[in-house]
Amino acid sequence: MATDFLMPKLGLTMEEGTILEWLVPSGQKITPGTAVLRIETDKVESDVEAAGEGILHHIAEVGSTHPCGAVIALLLADGEQPPAANTPAPVAAAPAAASTSVAAVASVAPTAPSRRDGRQFVSPNARRRAAELGVDLNSVVGTGPDGRIVSEDVELAATRPRVATPVASPVAAGPAVAPIVSATGQVLATAAARQLAELLGVDLAAVPYDAQDGRVTRDAVATYVRQRLSAATASPSATSSTANTADALPPASQAPTSVKKMSGMRGTIAKRMHASLQQMAQLTLTMDADLDAVIADRDARENKPGFTDYVIAAAARALRAHPIVNSQVTSDGIALLPDVHVGMAVALDEGLVVPVVRNADRLDLTALAAETKRLATAARGGSLALNDLEGGTFSVSALGMFGVDAFTPVINPPNSAILGVGRLRDDLVLGAKGKVSTTKRLTLSLTWDHRVFDGAPAAQFAQTIVELLNDPKALDAVSR
Repeated sequence: MATDFLMPKLGLTMEEGTILEWLVPSGQKITPGTAVLRIETDKVESDVEAAGEGILHHIAEVGSTHPCGAVIALLLADGEQPPAANTPAPVAAAPAAASTSVAAVASVAPTAPSRRDGRQFVSPNARRRAAELGVDLNSVVGTGPDGRIVSEDVELAATRPRVATPVASPVAAGPAVAPIVSATGQVLATAAARQLAELLGVDLAAVPYDAQDGRVTRDAVATYVRQRLSAATASPSATSSTANTADALPPASQAPTSVKKMSGMRGTIAKRMHASLQQMAQLTLTMDADLDAVIADRDARENKPGFTDYVIAAAARALRAHPIVNSQVTSDGIALLPDVHVGMAVALDEGLVVPVVRNADRLDLTALAAETKRLATAARGGSLALNDLEGGTFSVSALGMFGVDAFTPVINPPNSAILGVGRLRDDLVLGAKGKVSTTKRLTLSLTWDHRVFDGAPAAQFAQTIVELLNDPKALDAVSR
């Protein structure tokens, strides 16, 4: 009997994954531990290994997005044949039952493609032609046996002008929405959005997409339906447009040379940083640290740590001395966290990742430098594991290599603080009897959540880091 191969849940925050590549072709036998496919989450790309044994039969296509727990393949026994209908839509069909208002919406939608066992019933050649012609199979009515969509149905649909599905008649739909379409011809949308749209009979091409993520969301589908239902009972003068919402962004002030969608990693960064600034009371202080002692210590070592390694080590020990900084806001209050896991920001061409040095206060400088090097290499090579990215309690972000003296880093939720590291520079120092000398300095920029602690504790925490950098031998001491 066939065994379902499910989209895994690789972490507490993962809700869905996108199939980037099948590493094993359909029809090949696999054993437990075989790397079967590569998926992308909102944080990282990861290989998925098989937990069982059998002949792999692909159900989901490359580029499709599925919620955790969705069936994306089957493991067949020797000689077993796959089900007749084996190419599902990204989300299983939703239950037919609905409220009166939902039924009213669905009743006026065009006939959806035929389905068997909740799966879209499409011939392989029709699916290929749909991808070539940019046709959304959800808008095609099948004329083949048992309602199967065949190539002729796709080609006929391609000749018809594309119109938005009338959800509530006779009220006119809102302003036209230019959908973002994938290479397979599907409107880009979250799994939850597809499920709700299918239940309500809504054409995803008519729903405004999220400007940051680049996909249609479930909330957008729900808002669209509520607008259409309200418009059906309101006078034309009272009808409002879905597009004219508070979250709508203004158009480009000039014709752009190109448009880069804020999706994937860029979209995740945009949402998290925007939410961070909205949900926290963030303030920043700056403080100079003398690094003459660090430079002397570094020169005396065979394996030389980076200057940021010294700062991370000092911050980890300061977090142990000031536990309020190693905390996060929860529904129960301010949670003081027992373990010190320091995230280090790594810049990539497509965005920023923050791999985590776990138990940083328990590592001496040599071990810490080796770990930061491993994480940075893995980040730039795209081989970070989810465990490398989760659980950070504090972050360090360095821009000194770009000539930056000081800046305002934005806290990485759910942390309560983040430390920015500026460039190493030469400063003049006026000593005794007016003697002028130089010293190596850099500026530390501490951003903290004022809901959690005030300016004085923040300054004391920064002072502790400065003092530790003046005594680098103390950075080899580890907590137990």
